[in-house]
Amino acid sequence: MPATPTREEAWKLLTEYVPSDNLQRHALAVEAVMRYLARKAGEDEEQWGLIGLVHDVDYELYPEEHCKRAPEILRQHDWPEELIRAVVSHGWGICTDVEPVSAAEKTLFAIDELTGLVAAAALVRPSRSILDLPVKSVLKKWKDKAFAAGADRSVIEKGAAMLGVELAELIADCIEGMKTQAEAIGLKGNL
Repeated sequence: MPATPTREEAWKLLTEYVPSDNLQRHALAVEAVMRYLARKAGEDEEQWGLIGLVHDVDYELYPEEHCKRAPEILRQHDWPEELIRAVVSHGWGICTDVEPVSAAEKTLFAIDELTGLVAAAALVRPSRSILDLPVKSVLKKWKDKAFAAGADRSVIEKGAAMLGVELAELIADCIEGMKTQAEAIGLKGNL
């Protein structure tokens, strides 16, 4: 069985396949939330973080084959099958039929789209910061379907239901996780 890659190896792989700064920031946001929620759940923070960091490894180069090219890329770099499956499962019902079953898979599925919505909600605030973003601001933006229209709310709701958490709690956790990397993800703002 292949050894779990290091965080440095995962970052190198990500930047090789995902040159876009915006997509790298998204990967860092998802990684931060995955790590936060792993700590909260008493799970393996390193493993969850790696899954979050590389979840979109195939998206920029192969957008039409998202979640279909990732296994090939990750296997070429000797990633464990458990992590590959978790990466692929975040596209369940969208671009893959691999249903999230583990806690890490369900978490990734639930927060991937949500990080984009939360980031957009932070950027329209006067502070342009995640650090002072209240849950109620995100919930208010949630209702405006034109706001961050690319963030599929039905996927987020399905993910929250899978995890057995209320939407407001998931948003709060997402904000808290993203706060840990505010500067790296461009959301420190002007506080």
